[in-house]
Amino acid sequence: MTDKTNNADAVDLLLEQHQEVRRLFDQVQTAQGDQRREMFDCLLRMLAVHETAEEEVIYPLVRAAVPDGDALADARLEEEAEGKTLLAELEKLGTADSAFSPKLATFQEKVDEHARHEEEKVFPALREHVDPDKLVAARKALETAEAIAPTHPHPHGPDSALGNIVAGPMVAVVDRVRDALRKAG
Repeated sequence: MTDKTNNADAVDLLLEQHQEVRRLFDQVQTAQGDQRREMFDCLLRMLAVHETAEEEVIYPLVRAAVPDGDALADARLEEEAEGKTLLAELEKLGTADSAFSPKLATFQEKVDEHARHEEEKVFPALREHVDPDKLVAARKALETAEAIAPTHPHPHGPDSALGNIVAGPMVAVVDRVRDALRKAG
């Protein structure tokens, strides 16, 4: 087990984020009006940043270190691609639309399923096949990737590490300007 204070690794961070996503889903489901929109915006941003960082850091590591890593990564990336599409649809729909709640429930089921797959298959494989020090370094890489990741889903954007590294920062700048303009008025 890793020391949470000094050597928390990439898996620890991702597990914490999965819990935060579950909490945010609950808050979006119960909130109303502007508060619901604000909570959804938090959920949207967290998922967009989280998935981009996984694509840049975790799945290349899975491919390189885990037996059958390509198949494992491909299956999770396919789930993420479906999730990006649903998240973009929800964002376009808006929280006030009557179709939002049922679509959000469907999306939540998909996200829960994806998180379970990661928690049951990907994370144990990483812990088994990747040196603990490398997983600590991967946490730092995840945190860096998240700091510059796009804040909105881009379902037609790249889903590879290289694609995200090349296009991600430019898209992130556009997203962050859009976020600031939306917040300002």
